[in-house]
Amino acid sequence: MNDLSAQPGENKSKSMKERESQMLHIEPVASAQPVTNVQSSRKGKVEANKLQKRLRRNVGNAIADYNMIEDGDKIMVCLSGGKDSYCMLDILLNLQKTAPISFDIVAVNLDQKQPGFPREVLPDYLSNIGVSFHILEKDTYSVVTEKIPEGKTYCSLCSRLRRGTLYGFAQEIGATKVALGHHRDDIIETLFLNMFYCGKLKAMPPKLLSDDKQNVVIRPLAYCKEADLEAYAELKEFPIIPCNLCGSQDGLQRQVIKDMLQQWEKQHPGRLETIFAATKNVASSQLADTDLFDFDSLKVVRPVESEIEQEQRIGMVNLWDAPNTNNQDVTL
Repeated sequence: MNDLSAQPGENKSKSMKERESQMLHIEPVASAQPVTNVQSSRKGKVEANKLQKRLRRNVGNAIADYNMIEDGDKIMVCLSGGKDSYCMLDILLNLQKTAPISFDIVAVNLDQKQPGFPREVLPDYLSNIGVSFHILEKDTYSVVTEKIPEGKTYCSLCSRLRRGTLYGFAQEIGATKVALGHHRDDIIETLFLNMFYCGKLKAMPPKLLSDDKQNVVIRPLAYCKEADLEAYAELKEFPIIPCNLCGSQDGLQRQVIKDMLQQWEKQHPGRLETIFAATKNVASSQLADTDLFDFDSLKVVRPVESEIEQEQRIGMVNLWDAPNTNNQDVTL
């Protein structure tokens, strides 16, 4: 039944209020995002795409410049669990899909029995991405801690023992190249370490024949900046394994050099790129290494004059030296 007690004006007022309430009530759209968030997301994707292309281009250029990978190669990628080796493996796998040549990739990790090393991380990751791999086990940690006095750094001996094991395994599996994850900044730091502490002008070459001539070592990340690799590892969310499980000490010489170089780069942007370019533009005759340049054989080389040219030259000298008795200018 209708409410007869209500006045016509009151009914109209209530009806208008209901319509206004319905018009003002707007259901929120669940998928709507603030404009700033959308722009930020798009910008992030663009930057991530640029980063990925830049790293792939740098790796591709390094491979081409030094003929690092050839058709039919079997590349043993040494995977430590750090950001650099993860990036190297990921980029090489992507390049493998589009490369004009065919090559195989096998990942190898050496479990050096450092305390707290998470043994399951790398096998799980490599299994998930479908890469062939081997996990080697060798207790180099005990050897290093026994040989190195307390307070000294383990890195030098540890790396030598690790390389020896990996080089030997590369021959066992028939790998034609051993890929290490050193990048541009590593190469520059090594250059200054050798200059400051060893009195040598040497760094890490992008490609190297081992001393026993049984392995070719390549460094596909030689043109890549460490900052780019850090950003890429964060983007890809690699399961990083800390590199200080051995209890490596603070204040290492390499860290001192790294801090110095980063300060230079901050004060003079582009300086590290210039330093790296210098390693590719060596003028051996402008240094002082007698083994590198034959200073002993340097001799003056002048063209041999003909008899006529010699007589003309002597005549001109005599004319210049002759007394001018007529007080006239002598023009040659």
